[in-house]
Amino acid sequence: MGHREDLLEGAKRCLLEKGFARTTARDIVKASGTNLASIGYHYGSKDALLAQAYVALVENMSDAFDGRGPGIEGAPGSLERFRWVWSNIVATMREPGSVWRLSMEVMTIELPEVREHLASAQREGGRGLVALLTGVPEEDVTDETADTLGRFYMTLMTGLIAQWTFDARTAPDGDALTEGLRQVIEAAVKPASDAGTR
Repeated sequence: MGHREDLLEGAKRCLLEKGFARTTARDIVKASGTNLASIGYHYGSKDALLAQAYVALVENMSDAFDGRGPGIEGAPGSLERFRWVWSNIVATMREPGSVWRLSMEVMTIELPEVREHLASAQREGGRGLVALLTGVPEEDVTDETADTLGRFYMTLMTGLIAQWTFDARTAPDGDALTEGLRQVIEAAVKPASDAGTR
C-alpha cells in the first residue's frame, strides 16, 4: 500500500477508536505510519481525509446486508425483502464499535468541505438502498429515483441510527419497521369512507 491507502486505513481506525472531533492529524500519522505532509498532499486536509474514511467505513458496512449474498429473502419490492434488509442493517447496529454510532457525530459537523463530501455520499447511499430493496441494478437506478425513494430510505436510515444511538433497548428492529410500513400501506389504500377506522 502507498501513503494514500495507509492514511485512509489509519484514519478509519482512528474514527472507530476516537471519533471525528477527537482524532488529530498526529493520531492518523501514528496509526498509518506516514507523515503529516502526506495528509495535505493526498487529501488536502485532515477533515477531508476523515470524511473519506467515514464514507469508506459505511461502504464496507454495506457488505453485511448487500442483497447479492446467497441468503437474500423476499421478492424485490416486497415486505419480506424490506424486513430482511432492515433486519440485517439493525444487526450491524448491534455490533460493538458499530460505525453507525459514529454517524451521529458526523451529522453534527459544521465544516463545509466535509458536509459537501458527505452530501454526495448520501445520494449514492440512497441509490444503493433502492437497488437492494427493489432488485434493480445500482447503475440502473436513476438520479430522480435516488433523489426521491433513495432519500426516503436514507431518512429512515438516519432516524434508525438516531434511535439506536439514543436508546438501543427501545429502538425498532426489522420486524417493527416492517409492521409500521404495512400499516402505512394499509391506510394509504383504504377507501376514503373508511378513513379513521380500523
